[in-house]
Amino acid sequence: MTTMNSPPIQLQSLIDLQEGPFVLIDADYRIVAANRAYCESYGQGPADIVGRHCHEVSHHSPLPCHLHGEDCPHQRVFATGQPCTVLHTHYDQDNRPEHVRLQGHPIRGANGELYLGEVMTRLASPQELDCDTMRMIGQAPAFLECVDNLTRLAASDAPILLYGESGVGKELAAEFVHKHSDRSHGPFVAVNCAAIAESVFESELFGHERGAFTGCVGRKRGLFELAHGGILFLDEVGDMPLSMQPKLLRVLETGEFRRVGGIETLHADVRILSATNRDLLEMVQAGRFREDLYYRLAGIDVTLPPLRHRRQDIPALAEALLERLAAARGKRYRLSREALAKLETHDYPGNIRELRNVLQKAVALNSNGLIGAEQIQFDNAPEAAFAAPLPATADDAVPPATLAGIEAEHIRELLARHGGHRRTVADILGISERTLYRKLQRYGLR
Repeated sequence: MTTMNSPPIQLQSLIDLQEGPFVLIDADYRIVAANRAYCESYGQGPADIVGRHCHEVSHHSPLPCHLHGEDCPHQRVFATGQPCTVLHTHYDQDNRPEHVRLQGHPIRGANGELYLGEVMTRLASPQELDCDTMRMIGQAPAFLECVDNLTRLAASDAPILLYGESGVGKELAAEFVHKHSDRSHGPFVAVNCAAIAESVFESELFGHERGAFTGCVGRKRGLFELAHGGILFLDEVGDMPLSMQPKLLRVLETGEFRRVGGIETLHADVRILSATNRDLLEMVQAGRFREDLYYRLAGIDVTLPPLRHRRQDIPALAEALLERLAAARGKRYRLSREALAKLETHDYPGNIRELRNVLQKAVALNSNGLIGAEQIQFDNAPEAAFAAPLPATADDAVPPATLAGIEAEHIRELLARHGGHRRTVADILGISERTLYRKLQRYGLR
């Protein structure tokens, strides 16, 4: 433990008592003292931390964070003398961003001098926000608030209902809760309720015994069994058949169920997370969703922000998506200034999923690694933007790739992969079923 000008013993004792990262800062933004946990967070010794400006250590910036538009706890504590809590993005010793919660406390020295005592709670690193297909990335206030909320809720075992528009990353949020919960060593099992036929829904959730129905040749474990000790994520729960809802309610109330065709009562210890882009209370009033099931699922509800409410995160999201696309193709891609500006002005009704699809199309059309504005095309663009495939000629036996041809092939593959289920394909593409129907007509895929 090292200090600058040795603060009074009362302050020294307070600092040493803190288990998590704690730092003491004076009116000039200089770190007066820091505990071991704080120093370890930045991979430096106390002698390398104390005496430096706090923004140099945590933000790698020569300027205070409020000059970059962030809510600065230093400013608020020294201006008001009151404690405050803010959400920030800090950078570790390898310059990787970390989402943190900062609790600023006014602390008086023996001589009456005011200090900022800052408790830092780490929310997540990029690695912890990663998953197989995408990452939760962002620094926008709406995003950081959401991450902070999910971190707090992960500590409980209550059911969570995630609200959000199609494509905002509800499954990513559910995986984040799993990784930060006491069930992180248990399984995470996800199911899209919109993609399961009503006739097999019960079998999928609870499993079946051999001979339970025509064509059933063996025993099958259901999703509840597979999720025992972990989390079962019910995506698009608003699409669950009404006939299935009382059966789900019963197992949520008792933890007990039977396989289809079975007589043995089974038990599963499962935490339920669910997600929807529908207004479930409106569905309750319309008689399309059970009220008692709704209150079982919505122990806590969280709304995930749409991409248009966090536009400042679009460049980082686009860069991460391009990295994944580049890895799959063995190439490197970057966006021109004009292409990035075009991406930042779009409203993204399909959210992050739409952004991914737009970049997939741009990459498919690109030949030199630099993506221009003309290769950034949105589904609500004028019809003329989708050029019809050119016929082959003697001089050009293979017609050049067109956006229309690429999109048609992509939709054809999705339909084949998902058994022709249009709703599922529309959700994957981040568009409405009506828009998908028009595309099917346009490309002759009906």
